[in-house]
Amino acid sequence: MSRVHDALRKVTQDSPDTVREPVRAPVYKPEPPSDAPDGDSPRPAAHVPVSTGVLVEAVEPDMRDVIRTAKEIPFTPASDSLLVNPSKPREAPAEEFRSLRTRLNHLQTLQPLHTLVVTSASPAEGKSFTAANLAIAQSQLADKRVLLADFDFRRPSVDKTFQIDCSPGITDYLTGRASLSSIMRKVAGTNLYILTAGDAVPNPLELLNLKECKALIGDLRDQFDWVILDSPPLLFAADGNLLATMCDGTILVVRIGATTFDAVTRAMQSLCENNVLGVVVNGARRGELYSKYSYYHDYYTPETEDRRVSGASAVPAIEGADSAIESK
Repeated sequence: MSRVHDALRKVTQDSPDTVREPVRAPVYKPEPPSDAPDGDSPRPAAHVPVSTGVLVEAVEPDMRDVIRTAKEIPFTPASDSLLVNPSKPREAPAEEFRSLRTRLNHLQTLQPLHTLVVTSASPAEGKSFTAANLAIAQSQLADKRVLLADFDFRRPSVDKTFQIDCSPGITDYLTGRASLSSIMRKVAGTNLYILTAGDAVPNPLELLNLKECKALIGDLRDQFDWVILDSPPLLFAADGNLLATMCDGTILVVRIGATTFDAVTRAMQSLCENNVLGVVVNGARRGELYSKYSYYHDYYTPETEDRRVSGASAVPAIEGADSAIESK
């Protein structure tokens, strides 16, 4: 026994660190799970989450980086798109959309309002026209960052309006075939960003039901002052109703001489009237639009009075959906 003590004493004197090292090492090892059997040692891979976080960030880039690196496109709308011309702000249709913009910005000060669905009861009533022009009007304000997103996967039109490629777009992102960075575009010289619909899919409604779709709208809401969604007509697809539940507000577009009172009533009922902000009346005659501006617009000529344009009489409609429907 004395020989054993002598050997231990000699080791301690020659290299003291060899005795202390085994005592320090366990401090850096993770504690075993509380439900682990006695005697089980923890696995060394317990500290892997740090590297896993890096991988997630590589797959899902920060939304601010996506916006900052968005591909710029020129503003070259189709000749028949009927978009308001930013260089001619005195035209009556542009003034109508500025009035609509003012009402919406005022509502935004009263309630959380950043994501907006623009829809209609039936096709060809002007929802896409209204969504695009409202987005342009909002983007003309220096302090507003605006996104126009084409969620009409059945009959997309934003790509045709701005003469850009439809794909890659939102459907490609939701199906995992494209990154968010590759589908985000910015109109050069403006605060307007665009997301096109993407490739056609056989199941648009199922795609909108994905949790990724709701997460996308939520992420966009956090980074843009206004996210304006163009959706399918309410009475022809359930897409618009579903999108309305994910957004802060809905605007219903009706067309003079085309939309019936019954169609508007059924469309409102399908939305449950929960977040309907108002109704935009589309398809007024030029003479009707210019009547209240004729004193200021000296370039108005009576020869153009009967020419029909897609103007939006939004000022009275946005005050309330009920009053707008009753007046029509």
